[in-house]
Amino acid sequence: MKTHDVIIIGAGIIGCAAARALAKFSLTILVLEQGADVSIGASKANSGILHAGYDCKPHTQKALLNVQGLHMYKKLVDELHIPHRFNGSLVVSTVEDGAEKLRRLYKQGITNGVEGMELLTAQQVGALEPNLHPSVNGALHAKTAGIVSPYEAVIAFAESAALNGVRFKLETTVTSVDSLENGYAVQTTRGTFNARVVINCAGTESGNIANLQRELAHVPPMVIHPQRGQYYLLDNTQRGLISHTIFQLPTHMGKGVLIAPTVDYNVLLGPTAEAVDDPRRESDPNATATTRSGLQEALDKARLTLRNVPIHDRITAFAGVRAKHAQGDFIIEESPKNFIHAIGIDSPGLTAAPAIAEKLAKLALARLQPAENANFVKERPPIARFRDLSPAEQQRLIAFNPAYGNIVCRCETITQGEIQDALKRFAALQAGKLTPASLDALKRRTRAQMGRCQGGFCTLRLIELIAREYKIPEGAVTKNGTQSEVTA
Repeated sequence: MKTHDVIIIGAGIIGCAAARALAKFSLTILVLEQGADVSIGASKANSGILHAGYDCKPHTQKALLNVQGLHMYKKLVDELHIPHRFNGSLVVSTVEDGAEKLRRLYKQGITNGVEGMELLTAQQVGALEPNLHPSVNGALHAKTAGIVSPYEAVIAFAESAALNGVRFKLETTVTSVDSLENGYAVQTTRGTFNARVVINCAGTESGNIANLQRELAHVPPMVIHPQRGQYYLLDNTQRGLISHTIFQLPTHMGKGVLIAPTVDYNVLLGPTAEAVDDPRRESDPNATATTRSGLQEALDKARLTLRNVPIHDRITAFAGVRAKHAQGDFIIEESPKNFIHAIGIDSPGLTAAPAIAEKLAKLALARLQPAENANFVKERPPIARFRDLSPAEQQRLIAFNPAYGNIVCRCETITQGEIQDALKRFAALQAGKLTPASLDALKRRTRAQMGRCQGGFCTLRLIELIAREYKIPEGAVTKNGTQSEVTA
């Protein structure tokens, strides 16, 4: 049986960023993911915020890696063509003692190495964001903060890693990890894979993966406490509502309900912070159902920040589950030898991901001592986004490929050419062994079905295009994924 240099468990933002970081070296790398696509857990269902880093407790992993990761994104968003805006953020106060709390946050940010912060008066905040609630009496302005498309960031890291030789195996659930003389045998639902080093980036399952070896070492089990956050998403007709990411003063439960623009000009309201303890779900970490009470909480808290919340323009609601650990900090460690973990990666995990990936890679490289990959390709090929092009550019693209002249998703102006390109990229990610792209996988790559009608008009056409590309019956196309494999 072939022994890989590295097996990474989990294809969220941490796993895919780590795969790309390690692809800079001459290594054989395999990423195992239980879902039918990359970015199906917390990495797809979050606020998409690049945090400045002022709210992390000083001298923690979170504080250090947040600031480092944000700095790394300044280059990565261009190398990997990740949709983004560095729009800045505001922490607003609506309480009497808010000014003192904002000053403490400012000082904490200075300790953490955050640049570009300033304290604003109520008048200054109102000039920046006229739609804020009249009770806002001051704010902390962090100019370095930004926003990205979180699922597109994961896909970008994954595609870059695949371009540089990393293999991905989807719909592959890890069932056990057994020690070998020089590494580990990773048992899965798709067979056994050997590796010299294993890296655990399994998100809400990271505690369970860690315990596969921790039990043998007679140490206390690693426990993840899943926490659900619920959101409303407003239509992009509300693109002028706010320009900055608006936070409330943080509490022990987190950063609170925010109002955030997205890179696609929608507006997010949320998230809530709820322990996933529904007995009907047996504390299932994947319990991403929305609830009436949770969404009402998100709305009520948003109304403390905004003068008027245009909830009539909501187009969907969703929930994500983040992997919290009682320690309150990221756990990045090697235990036992050659078994490396990223555990409890909640907020600001998206921002810190590139720095976490470098730290994980450093631990692995210390064991493997590989040469550098002289053929490493830094840039991920750009994606043609028809709606963002000028009329002249659109005409040139249609002349090159007439499929770009056929609009499939009317709400988001997504063309047949973009759909076909996304399907080919999904196939390339798996290097010839194809799991047909699901409707959700296509949505994350193109935004088809993400507009106001939520797929009401384009879904049948998308099913037809997926079936044609993969030469399968239309009835075999699924929403979330499939358990069958098709040979390319």
